[in-house]
Amino acid sequence: MKHMATDSPVCPECGSEHTYELAGLHACSICGNEWDPTQMHNSGDTVVDAVGNPLQDGDAVIVVRDLPVKGSPGGIKAGTKVRNIRLIEPVDGHDIDCRIDGFGRMRLKSSVVKKA
Repeated sequence: MKHMATDSPVCPECGSEHTYELAGLHACSICGNEWDPTQMHNSGDTVVDAVGNPLQDGDAVIVVRDLPVKGSPGGIKAGTKVRNIRLIEPVDGHDIDCRIDGFGRMRLKSSVVKKA
């Protein structure tokens, strides 16, 4: 096991800085996630919100319209503030990974949020 100093990447799953290199992959000691650093989202594309503001990891955003959530009668209401977002490689159009109070970890589309 190789200890990575201050240049170690954060875990794309949980955001932990406690990561290490393992057989050409990176691994997280907190959640156990393993990932290939060459497959990470580094395309240089700028992700923008619903009104055209560029988004970055760690930004806070506000949901601009009501969003249905399976298993939740009310869903996520417009105006809900989401802190500390993480931009990810798009999966079914969802390019933001976040944690929403009362709902937990989920993915959002940048087209339904605006920068706070």
